[in-house]
This record gives sequence, structure tokens and C-alpha cells, in this order.
Amino acid sequence: MNKITCFKAYDIRGKLIEQLDEQVAYRIGRAFTEYMQAKTVVVGGDVRLTSEPLKLALTAGLIDGGATVTDLGMTGTEEIYFATKHLGVDGGIEVTASHNPIDYNGMKLVKTDSKPVSGDTGLFAIRDLAETYAQELVQTRLEFYSNSLVSTGDFIAGQASVLVEKLSASGLYHPLNNMPDYVEHMLSYIKTDNITPLKLVVNAGNGAAGSALDAIEAALKKQNVPIEFIKIHHTPDGSFPNGIPNPLLPESRADTANAVIEHKADMGIAWDGDFDRCFLFDENGDFVEGYYIVGLLAKAFLDKDPGSKIIYDPRVYWNTEDIVTSAGGVPIKSKTGHAFIKERMRADDAVYGGEMSAHHYFRDFAYCDSGMIPWLLVAELLCTTKKPLSQLVKERIAAFPSSGEINSTLVDPDASIKSVLDKYEAQATVVDYTDGIGLEFGTWRFNLRKSNTEPVVRLNVESKGDIALMEEKTKELLALLK
Repeated sequence: MNKITCFKAYDIRGKLIEQLDEQVAYRIGRAFTEYMQAKTVVVGGDVRLTSEPLKLALTAGLIDGGATVTDLGMTGTEEIYFATKHLGVDGGIEVTASHNPIDYNGMKLVKTDSKPVSGDTGLFAIRDLAETYAQELVQTRLEFYSNSLVSTGDFIAGQASVLVEKLSASGLYHPLNNMPDYVEHMLSYIKTDNITPLKLVVNAGNGAAGSALDAIEAALKKQNVPIEFIKIHHTPDGSFPNGIPNPLLPESRADTANAVIEHKADMGIAWDGDFDRCFLFDENGDFVEGYYIVGLLAKAFLDKDPGSKIIYDPRVYWNTEDIVTSAGGVPIKSKTGHAFIKERMRADDAVYGGEMSAHHYFRDFAYCDSGMIPWLLVAELLCTTKKPLSQLVKERIAAFPSSGEINSTLVDPDASIKSVLDKYEAQATVVDYTDGIGLEFGTWRFNLRKSNTEPVVRLNVESKGDIALMEEKTKELLALLK
């Protein structure tokens, strides 16, 4: 039995060589095909230097398991989501570690119709099956494909051309450029005639977003849509010369913010490595919290589809509920996490779902998250409302100020949470256990969630129109936790 330790609750992530190499990738491919009874699978990989060899070893396993594989090349995760649904295949796998450190990689798996494969829907069963394959079988098959011993843990990037040649000879491996269909779908979310002249700073972080954005830009130019793109850190580069792209970290935002100011742009957009999340900056270079973008997008969809259902996560939600209700929509709270959001959206046929972490989900995108659709919709809003982004969010921030998510590393998270409950629970007008603990007190509320993987507690606080109260309660809660 060969233990595989890179399987997490929702995806696969692990340290290279120690937890994830070509042998593990081959096992995953073979197990995915066998467990899912998949006959057709689409694969892609992000810009990390190890993504290509891992993807090819994965493909060898898929083919040996009996699947025909379509390889999209370098992709963002959402391109796999789109292709799985669009091509009508049995499953899709993106090789990516998103915003993890450079010595990590991983995979995101979906099945038919781009439904997520998580711990509750087969991910751990695939792991268990992958562990059963004999070491000799795995090594022999990889040697056949690559003419290279991989038992040392050395990556076979130099053997990629040999591997592709062998895979192609099987008749079950087919490269495909699916970008034109993907771009056409992206642009279907807006009316390009609505777009007036815009200048946008775009920061791909040297990740996979650059290629997709270039294709979208080319399509917009053909339609004479007047958007000028100022591109920074645009070229895909798996060595990440400007750091791992993760705009959720405050220290990763300066380049985008400064470029917005320098070029007097209307908006800044930055993506993580596999661009399933995008982060927005207003015309002043100020970072806009994902929470307020959820409200903007909810309003955009309700304007086009009145009475629709909108899904949101329970960390902060007063702003979202207020916007959705005022616009005649139906707000529905869901547990945090892509698998939960997608499941709830399907069950309720919701048009849109959003998380404060900048994951945005769309019914017409197979209920999956996209990092391209949000900025397109916001760009259209800037033009149709004739208001700058700062104005669109300023009044919402004032109406429902929030602390943002604050992580505290604690010796005993359970004891810390208990101390908070002991002080506040009896005073609460609402106690909500949808995800973690949410307590409401009329004019302010908070949510506490414990991490499943580390001794960290995540705190979010918001108020109704009272920044001082929100800040006071945030300090009070943090002091009590620690």
C-alpha cells in the first residue's frame, strides 16, 4: 500500500516530490477513470513548471484506465470547468496549486456537467483506489511512456515531448484549442454595445490569466469595443518572478494599485495563479473587498433577471441581503466553500452565488466559479451607471462596514471560541450555526469559524452604518480570543 497524502477536503494539494510526483499523478488518473467509469476526460494545467509533466503523467493514467483524453494545454481552472460542460465529457482535471508556494502543486477535479468532486463525492474514494496500484505496475507504465525512471522523484519535464509522442500514438490523446468557444461564452454575459471607453489595469501575476485575457481582448477589438488594457506581470512564467499571485494578501496589491494611479485607469483587476478568483481596485487604486463585489454582481443579475435567487456565504451578509431584497430577489444563505455553494445553487436554481473570498459562481457557467466573468460585469456596470467603482461601493461600505476576515493563530481554538460564546451568546438576538458561529445583536454581528487544517480562528465583524462600533467590537473580540 502506497499512502497518498496530498488529498484535501475539496481538491488535491501537496509538496512536490514529498507528496506529489508523476507516480502519484499517474495513480490519480488511473483511479479517476476507474472510479468515475469515465470514457472521456479533459485536462489542462497552469503555468507552474511542474504542471506539464504532472499533467502528462496524469494523462497516461487516464488512458491506461480506458479514457480518451482531450488536452487543452495551459489553462486556468475555469477553462476546464467550461470545457467539461461544453464538450459533454465525463470529467475534467486541472493541474494547479493556485496560490500555494512554488514548491507545491495539485489538482482540481470535476465530473459530468462540471459537478465538483470533493471528499463527500468521491475524492477520497479515488485516493483509496490510487493507493492500491502496485508500485511495479506504476513504474513500468511510466517508463513505457517516458523512457525515463521516475522512482527517484526527478520530474520528467525534459521527457515531455517523448511522453506526448507516446500518448498520441495510443490514439486516445487529442490536444485541443478550446479558447474561441470559451471567449464567446465569456462575452455572452455582457452587452458589448453597453461598453463606453474604459482603461483597465490588468495584473495576471505571471499566471494563466494572461493568455485568456489576450484572447478576450482580441475578440473585443474585433467588435470595436473601446477597452484599453494596461498589462502588468502579464507573461505566463512558472518561476513567478514577481511572487506567487495571490491578491488576497495586502502585500501583493501594491503593483496593481500603483499602476491604476499612474495610468489614471477606471479600474484595476488582479488574479490568482489559476484565475478562478479576481480582485478589483477602484479608480483611486483602493482595493475593493470581495464582500461588496458580491452585492454589485447580485444587483447586476437581478436587473437582468428579476426575482432570481442569490446564494451567499454566512461570514458577512447584511449588505448582500439588503441589496437582493431591495432588488426583488431571493437571498439564500449557504455554508462557505465551493462544493456547498455549487450544490445549493443547483438545488435552488440560483442565478448567481458569491463569497467574500472573491469566488463568484454563475448558473450559466455550470454553477462554477469564474475569475473573468466578474470583471466583465463590473466593467459593464461602470458604463451603464456612469459611476466610478468607488462611488458604486462607497455607499454600501458606509451602510454596512466590515472588518474583513481576520485570522488568529491560537493555542486552543476551542477554548477561545468558548470564551467568546460565554460572553456574547446570551445577549444575541440571532444565533446561527450555518458555518461556524454567527451571532447578531441588532446593529452589529460577527462570525467565528475554526480552520479544519490549522489552529486558526477566522473572525468577521460587520455593523449597520457604524464604523466606530464595528471597529470597537472587532478589537474587543480579538482581545477576548487571545
